[in-house]
Amino acid sequence: MDSGTPQITPFLWLDGCASEAAQFYVSVFRDSRIVDDTALPEGPGAGSHVVSFVIKDQHFTAFDGIPAYEFTPAVSFVVNCESQEEIDEYWDRLAEEGSPIQCGWIQDKFGVHWQIIPAELTAMMQDDARATAVINEMLTMVKLDLPRLRAAYESA
Repeated sequence: MDSGTPQITPFLWLDGCASEAAQFYVSVFRDSRIVDDTALPEGPGAGSHVVSFVIKDQHFTAFDGIPAYEFTPAVSFVVNCESQEEIDEYWDRLAEEGSPIQCGWIQDKFGVHWQIIPAELTAMMQDDARATAVINEMLTMVKLDLPRLRAAYESA
């Protein structure tokens, strides 16, 4: 295997919108790019696209698969954010035409699930008493509110 090729790459089976999805994702995340967009020339998948792209050093492949399969929240991509501004930025973009869920989860317009969370959330979950307060506060939220999570953590 080429040393520049990652050993494991998420593969997104999309319903005829692989190029559109990849372009959307690289527009959402800084430090992202399309690596390759190839239309299959012949056969049953003729015209379908296979798109390789990178989001913040994570390689992805998107494919115009037929038949379409639906994504479930059982697999999601976690975006660790350093500030409320970063949470808001990613949340707002990924929620465009998508479906906000709860506790920082979003199903985007392509059906892919994302968790937009503060990077410090994992540390907040280390102390059982404080974790309970943070979880209880988080359960009242759709988009996560970092100042409220911090307040719950500090008051526990």
